[in-house]
Amino acid sequence: MMKIKHIIQLIVFIPVFAIIGLNIAAFGSILFYRAFYPHKTVFMHARTPENVAIQYKPVKYEDISIHLKKAIIAAEDAKFAQHSGFDWQGIQNAVKKNKKTGKIKAGGSTISQQTAKNLFLIPNRSFIRKGEEAVMTAMLEATTDKERILALYLNIIEWGEGLFGAEAAAQYYYHKTANQLTPKEAALLASMPTRPVYYQQYLDNKRLKNKTKIIQKRMKNATLPQGDD
Repeated sequence: MMKIKHIIQLIVFIPVFAIIGLNIAAFGSILFYRAFYPHKTVFMHARTPENVAIQYKPVKYEDISIHLKKAIIAAEDAKFAQHSGFDWQGIQNAVKKNKKTGKIKAGGSTISQQTAKNLFLIPNRSFIRKGEEAVMTAMLEATTDKERILALYLNIIEWGEGLFGAEAAAQYYYHKTANQLTPKEAALLASMPTRPVYYQQYLDNKRLKNKTKIIQKRMKNATLPQGDD
């Protein structure tokens, strides 16, 4: 009986220890990312086909156009500069949508949550993964200032098949560096992350063009983290 009891305990505790270990490793990585960018992420490898080379060139925060910073905030997370990592109203709205469908379709994710997800987690939708994302977001917000979080996000966000980060996207779509992007170009890039691989092939998509116009208007009221111009 004791042996069976021990086996049951192992079955129960092994996943718990694995989650604890994952969070400890993530916390160490977060501290590292306060000063350095990741070489590549699990998300990048998971999203890129084996026969496609990953295009990724991280750059400093100040080397990214202020227009792109404003465009991403306008498109993804208008309250980014004010919240502590979670948009509770957005989460409540997402929960209501998910209850109606019985599936996780809406996440109410902030830039901080998406940064945590893209740094550490594979791209799937489950309540367990959302829980892990929440823990890692809390750790990220507790240790890292908003400017750095935005810098990380802009450098690892997906903008096409095997295409990650503002610098790679600017060079791919506009043959220029990330700090040279115009407001219109920035608004278009900020419109793409919901379906990056699809929009990469269909830049003339009507919905994409409409989103670009809306985001460009919203950019005027986008609030950047303190310290930016």
